Amino acid sequence: MGFIDNIKERAKKNKKTIVLPETGDMRTLEAAHKILKDEMANIILIGDKADILKRAKAFDLSGAIFVDPYNCDKLNDYVTLLIEIRKSKGITSREARELLLTNVLYFGCIMVKAGDADGMVAGAVNSSANVLRAALQILKTAPGTKLVSAFFLVVVPNCDMGANGTFIFSDAGLNQSPDSEELAAIAESSAKSFELLVEEEPIVAMLSHSTKGSAKHPEVDKVIAACKIVNKECPDLKCDGELQSDAAIVPAVASSKAPGSSVAGKANVLIFPDLDAGNIGYKLVQRLAKADAYGPITQGIARPVNDLSRGCSADDIVGVVAITAVQAQALDA
Repeated sequence: MGFIDNIKERAKKNKKTIVLPETGDMRTLEAAHKILKDEMANIILIGDKADILKRAKAFDLSGAIFVDPYNCDKLNDYVTLLIEIRKSKGITSREARELLLTNVLYFGCIMVKAGDADGMVAGAVNSSANVLRAALQILKTAPGTKLVSAFFLVVVPNCDMGANGTFIFSDAGLNQSPDSEELAAIAESSAKSFELLVEEEPIVAMLSHSTKGSAKHPEVDKVIAACKIVNKECPDLKCDGELQSDAAIVPAVASSKAPGSSVAGKANVLIFPDLDAGNIGYKLVQRLAKADAYGPITQGIARPVNDLSRGCSADDIVGVVAITAVQAQALDA
């Protein structure tokens, strides 16, 4: 069974309720149809039911829960909750109501905050910044979180590297230029996410353009310092760096460039030095290796809200919903 099929089966065992707010997009409606057909999760679609069903004639959405913000029995409760959450910003009742009625991302997040849903998936039409802004303003960070970050789960076909071709690429969606401490926090969170979702031991490579001193640069020093922090804070976690990407995942290269490393040639969690490298890297692998890339998956938010690439397919949305459901299961546990 492949990675995403396993995630879907896990999601089915304890069905969670996931909000899909971008109902103006046909990929979202197709994904909802597939999720409901497979009984993988309960789905909330935000918008006017008649309008959604009229546009989605090709899909069976009879099992969905439809919530129209303009005709929602709980709107006043949601407004009150939003005022409480944003009281430090001085939001008024009128402003809170208008925000919930005009921005489906905030409406979806307030449903999660109120406990009426377990998570949200969006980003097919909205930017990552807008999706994550709504999540962070309403749901806040999880207790003990050092840094909210985002990763892609990349599944490369016919690949014997990583965990049978499965990798985490992080941070590839949120933090532009993390310093050493932030990079270490990203690595630690990503290792936990890998263990949860892939159910195998995380082996973390701190990536650079240098391997074990082959180049000198402040950016290399940043990666080395981050690795030292991880090794000190999580001594049982296999983490090494600085490593070039080939040394991290190719055993033959690792034996030459980083002999004796417990990580080199075996890594399945790849920590990039900055957002540019991570985002470029995952997109190249996705397109050139015809890999499946699910995400950006967030880590560190109090309840799971996950982003999508605006170039996603309906099947990509299905996969991210399954991942979101498994994250919600873990939080409840």
